[in-house]
Amino acid sequence: MGTLVTYQLEGAVATATMDDGKVNVLSVAMLAEINRALDQAEADRAVVVLSGRPGVFSAGFDLATLRGGGPDAATMLRTGFELSERMLSFPRPVVIACTGHAVAMAVFLLLSGDYRIGAAGDFKIQANEVAIGLPMPLAAVEITRQRLTPAAFNRAVTLAEPFAPDDAAVAAGLLDRVVPADELPGVARTTAEALTALDMDAHAGSKLRARDGALRAIRAGIEADDTSFRA
Repeated sequence: MGTLVTYQLEGAVATATMDDGKVNVLSVAMLAEINRALDQAEADRAVVVLSGRPGVFSAGFDLATLRGGGPDAATMLRTGFELSERMLSFPRPVVIACTGHAVAMAVFLLLSGDYRIGAAGDFKIQANEVAIGLPMPLAAVEITRQRLTPAAFNRAVTLAEPFAPDDAAVAAGLLDRVVPADELPGVARTTAEALTALDMDAHAGSKLRARDGALRAIRAGIEADDTSFRA
């Protein structure tokens, strides 16, 4: 698939694994390769597993590009949130294998999966924008709102609270399940294989019905954030 994302199709399950050898920053190049993996999975009519490298799912956007501003930063931001929008409306189930730390934009990708499985361990799941001096993007607010409990939503968005991958993260809505790290690949695949039994037309239609309001709010947020960032 590329140098940053590998793609493996086994039966009706496609596994896309992010690995830049470091912390899986969501650069323009990484985002493009994830999108190409989704293109291929859609063509293969496969259930998707999106995974990271051991110990880290992703550290979020490329901060060097973000701090540099200009067209590259604007493109990266828009592409990242459009990827979340795409995942939330993807016609096949998307399973997230959160292999470790998930920070900033990585949290929003995590919240865009249909079923999220986290690796237990000394890891952090944190939308850290407020902690580093950035107002939460409108699109991020809406992505977060549609999955977290009201109390966890407020702590995550306005207080940048870090969560560990444990039962509290499941109760908050960040994850659906937590398993030992060495079991994560097998559990993610088994989960994806079980989802292949769904009627995919019914899945796709129900997903769009259930998320209609959230998707419209996310799209409006993407446009507003893009206009604001480029101003």
